[in-house]
Amino acid sequence: MGRTLGKTVVMVGMMGAGKTAVGKALAHRLGVPFRDCDAEIEAAANRTVAEIFARDGEPFFREKESRVLERLLQDAPGVLSTGGGVFLSARNRALIAAQGVSVWLRADRALLWQRVRNKDTRPLLRTADPRATLDDLCARREPEYAKADVVVDSAADRSIEEMAARVEAALLDRPDLWEDPE
Repeated sequence: MGRTLGKTVVMVGMMGAGKTAVGKALAHRLGVPFRDCDAEIEAAANRTVAEIFARDGEPFFREKESRVLERLLQDAPGVLSTGGGVFLSARNRALIAAQGVSVWLRADRALLWQRVRNKDTRPLLRTADPRATLDDLCARREPEYAKADVVVDSAADRSIEEMAARVEAALLDRPDLWEDPE
């Protein structure tokens, strides 16, 4: 490509959209580090996200999440996968805008449900009607995700590698993201 990443690409969107899988593939394509906000939180707390939610509650988790995001954005440019709630905070959106480029992996609700329905690692879906909860979360979160710098539609019939290529192609139109080699 002849250019290097000058800012971190921050993957945002709903649980099940493919932020981590596509983010890893994108980082590989770009030859940059991949980091996962939730994995960093879990490593620091020595607990899973679900355990943190259960023990300390969502507000506590969101504060830790913001701190980890801020720290990770100070690292060398790379690809960063975030939890579904990161982009809901105005503070977090401002941090990302100042030091990165946000990419919303937009997926329809049927695809999201297909991907998360059998996973017990999603604390927000531990309700009497997880499908209705997912629909409600989408309805509340999508207006915030729509504020992302770049939007790439996720599709069930596309491989992870194809999705990473679609994100890369969308990012090529962002001159503020790239540094030309000297």
